[in-house]
Amino acid sequence: MSRYIRLRAASNVDTPVVLIVFNRPDLTGRVLECIRKAKPSKLFVVCDGARPDGPRDDDRVAAVRRMIADNVDWSCEVYTNYAGVNLGCRERPASGINWVFSLVEEAIFLEDDCLPDQSFFSFCAEMLIRYRNDERVMHVNGTNFIAPYLKPRDSYFFSKYVWVWGWATWRRAWKHYDYTMASWEKLSQNLNASFDSRREQAYWIRTFDDARRDWRTAQAWDFPWIYSCWTRSGLAVTPSANLVENLGFRSDATHTIDISSHLRIQAGRLNSNRRSVPVRRSRFRDDMMFRMYAGEAVSARTNVGGVLRVLYRVIAGIRE
Repeated sequence: MSRYIRLRAASNVDTPVVLIVFNRPDLTGRVLECIRKAKPSKLFVVCDGARPDGPRDDDRVAAVRRMIADNVDWSCEVYTNYAGVNLGCRERPASGINWVFSLVEEAIFLEDDCLPDQSFFSFCAEMLIRYRNDERVMHVNGTNFIAPYLKPRDSYFFSKYVWVWGWATWRRAWKHYDYTMASWEKLSQNLNASFDSRREQAYWIRTFDDARRDWRTAQAWDFPWIYSCWTRSGLAVTPSANLVENLGFRSDATHTIDISSHLRIQAGRLNSNRRSVPVRRSRFRDDMMFRMYAGEAVSARTNVGGVLRVLYRVIAGIRE
């Protein structure tokens, strides 16, 4: 780890911001420019090492690291955690987040392909403060896949769905991260009550089981985090607008290689009227969220079906 301080223009955001990067200087530059506008007082940068079989990785990783060194021109404490070897897109983010929470109590996270609106930073900072001591809340989303279908009265709501394309959390929540999903045999049955359809249940149980059985192939650090939140019935604060656009739907991505993906939604701005809302999840919106994520239809007709599914489970006394 290295640390250095730049003393120039005043900072706007007091909450630490974490940027997770690798070998895409073009995307890193766009996200870094958004962070530069927000001017956080602390910036943590986590970078993986070059792959031994990556023909251009050495140059690209070096370019990303130079970009960080050359473009932080506001008053800021910069902490870097640069891997000397390639750890992969499961171990590197997870170990980097562990490192961050060894130093701070809460933080805002962006990866190199997650382009935020400026309201993302203030929203995360405010929610981190508001729910800092509420154990029911484990995560703050910057992403909302169903934002185009909502006509909200409030600026945020609570969801069980935990997304990591721009997010925030606390050390007190991250301490429950089950990296290997070692509690699967004991706790997996506890998840069933939170599902509102058989399709949703089958999708996530299969996804988690695959990630647990062959995590080297899955190469995903976020599925264990979703699992860890769900086994504790943790809630995610979710903005009514989508605040982060994922730019990574392209051929050099690890997971998001579909350039026409329905999940690439432009970032919008969230208004500042953020009155507190009851801490309980919206099961209907979660049903919509799953259908959108899984590529199923979201329409007036399918939404009626979602309402009926949720009502049935509520009447039957099936609660999360």
